[in-house]
Order: sequence, then C-alpha cells, then structure tokens
Amino acid sequence: MISRTSQSFGLALAAASLALLPMGCKKQPPITLACNAAPPAVFQGEPVTVTGTAGSVSTKKHNNVVYSWSGDGVTGNDSSAAVNTSAQNPGSYTVKGTVKEGKKGKEGLKPGQSAECSASYTVKEFEPPTLGCSASPTSINPGDSSTVTATGASPQNRPLTYSYSAAAGNISGTGNTATFSSTGAPTGPVEITCKVADDKGHTATAGTSVTIVAPPPPPVVHVESLCVISFEMDPKRPTRVDNESKACLDEVSMEMQKQPDSKAVIVGNSTADEKNPPKAKHHKKGAKVVDPAAQRAVNAKDYLVKEKGIDPSRITTATGTNDEKKAQNYLVPPAANFANDVQGTTPVDESTVQPETRKPLGMKSPTSKSKAAATTQQ
Repeated sequence: MISRTSQSFGLALAAASLALLPMGCKKQPPITLACNAAPPAVFQGEPVTVTGTAGSVSTKKHNNVVYSWSGDGVTGNDSSAAVNTSAQNPGSYTVKGTVKEGKKGKEGLKPGQSAECSASYTVKEFEPPTLGCSASPTSINPGDSSTVTATGASPQNRPLTYSYSAAAGNISGTGNTATFSSTGAPTGPVEITCKVADDKGHTATAGTSVTIVAPPPPPVVHVESLCVISFEMDPKRPTRVDNESKACLDEVSMEMQKQPDSKAVIVGNSTADEKNPPKAKHHKKGAKVVDPAAQRAVNAKDYLVKEKGIDPSRITTATGTNDEKKAQNYLVPPAANFANDVQGTTPVDESTVQPETRKPLGMKSPTSKSKAAATTQQ
C-alpha cells in the first residue's frame, strides 16, 4: 500500500516535468511511407518507376530524411526508384522502400524515425505476332514460279524470323519473301504455308495457294489446200502439165521450201467419160487403161521433182472422186492428218503409172511405121 507521502512526491515530480516543457509543444508522430509503382503493368524491357511519399516528417532544423529501395532490377536512393525489367520474365514483382529521419548519420535510431512500404507491378507476356501470306501470280503454268510474300507484325516490335513450306514443288527464300517453283508439281492448287516466329518463341502461321494451270492442248494442225491445176485447155493432151499448171506447181514448190518438214499430196480427178472410154479400133486386147486422174497426179509430181528439185519422198499422189479434169494440191504439215482432213481419196500405185514424156504435138514415134501421128504428152 502506497503511502500518502509517496503519492504526493510522484505528483510533484510530474508537475515539475510538465513545467519544463515549452508552452504548446506536442509529441512528434512517427514517420510514414506510402509507395506506388507506375505503370502497374509493363512488357519486358519497359521501365517502371516506384515513388515513395513520406508522411509526418519532422520539421526540426537538423532533421535529415533518407530513402532506400530493394527489389529485382531496382536502383535509386531518393524518393523514387527505377526498375529495369529487361531480364524479368512475365509475372508479378514487388519493390520495397524504407524511409528514415533524424540527425545526419543517426537516421532511424529512435522509435518512430523509420517506416517501410511496398509496391507491386506486373511484367506481361509478349503478344504473339500476326501474319498475312500472299502469292503473285496466283495462277502459273507448269515449270513457272510465283513470289510468296509474308507480312508479319509484332505488337511489341519484337524481331521476326520467317519460314515457308509447300505441299508440292519447291519454295525457298529468306526474310518476308520467297520463291515458289512449280517444277515437278502436278497441275491444280498447291497449298503454301508461311510461318513467323519472334525472339520469345511466339509463332503465327498463314496460308495461300498457287494454282498450276494445265497447258492447253496444242492446236489441231490441218491440211492446207493450195492451188488447183486444170487439164481442160488441151483436149488432145488431157493429162499434160501446161504452162498455167506449171505456175501453180511453182507456188506449191515455194510453200514446200518455206516449210521443209511438210509434205504435199496431189489428188488427180477425171470425168466419168474418161474413166469409161469407148474401145478404140486399135486398142489391143488385154492392154491396161490408165485412169487419167492418176496420170495427172503423177505428171504433176514429176514436174516438181525434175524441174523444182523437190525430194520425191515428200510428194504423194492420189485420185479423188470429183467428176472433173483437175488436180488439187495439198500441203501437209507434220502434225496434220491427211486422211482425216481429206476423205475419199485413193493412193496411186506409182509403180504402174509412169510419168509421160513431154513431146511436141505432131512428132512421130521413132518406132512407128504408121502414117498416123503418135501424139504423147508434152
């Protein structure tokens, strides 16, 4: 039990202590610190600034305030610090801050002279790149090439690498262009894939196609009709190649020289009366009658061979079914089919039809004893 004397002494001591405090002086509240990270979310490599705001800082004349910071990539010794995020993987990070006050060199030694805070920020995952893929031209002939263009973009401007593949043919290239070769690929559409990757392993793909068009079939080559030889001007020598006929055959020769790989077909025709002539009194029994149509074709060929120097193997003779004293000349290119283009002709057996020797009218045969003139072809 405390005596009254002791209580009186305590009250007196307290009163004395209060008397020593200056009038209006209050106890200093402890210092505080609030932290903030800005921006709160960044991509790797983007900077973050952490700011500390101190409260209840003493206003004493010799009071000194110091800051310190800790955390991954944090640097700074003032009221703010910088954070280098270039080595930080995506995730959440915390920065801690400390503030101390007091006499210089003795900051934070007394109670209420220090405070701490923390601020968090997030390093975001890089967004994947986007990609477009196109080909020009989109339709090519077999063996031709097309240029493939890949258009990639990284939202955070990361470096990009391109690659290509094709379902058929070959494709090669670096950067955002490549060349597609259709060599060895079948006709039809060929799928092409473009791929882009950034330095963080994010990828994107896009596709296009190139159609290999089957070449059109080669044009059908047909027989060409040339000039017609008429044998109606000389009734006494109805199979004779006259001067007018030679002019036509000269044109045939020129065409054959222009196209040295071509051939010619001469189709002779005759009338019904010529094919069935009345029997002459002097006609020997069993003698063979040569169709004037065949003789006309053979005589025309003989002129081209002997007078124009055309290789006889390039000229074929035939007979036709027209009721006329004419011969039609045809030029036959290598790819043409004469039998398809000109139907109804019959090849001449040239071993049985000899070219007629050209002789002037009225000339007697050297072996004939008859007074009648033996006329032959000229």
